[in-house]
Amino acid sequence: MPKIKTHTGAKKRFRINKNGLIKRAHAYKSHILTKKNTKRKRGLRKATYADKTNVMAIKALLPTK
Repeated sequence: MPKIKTHTGAKKRFRINKNGLIKRAHAYKSHILTKKNTKRKRGLRKATYADKTNVMAIKALLPTK
């Protein structure tokens, strides 16, 4: 049997905390920032948790976590 591989893209983007919640960064923060107001950009800095509908798919990409 081959080894189970962790998806390297998912490894860089997600962290799983001890309660099983998946922490992620906000999107829309990398470019075209001039038209976004300061309050919106400041809110995008903060991390959030992945939606429960995506949790099983993300955990499948991170089998060793």
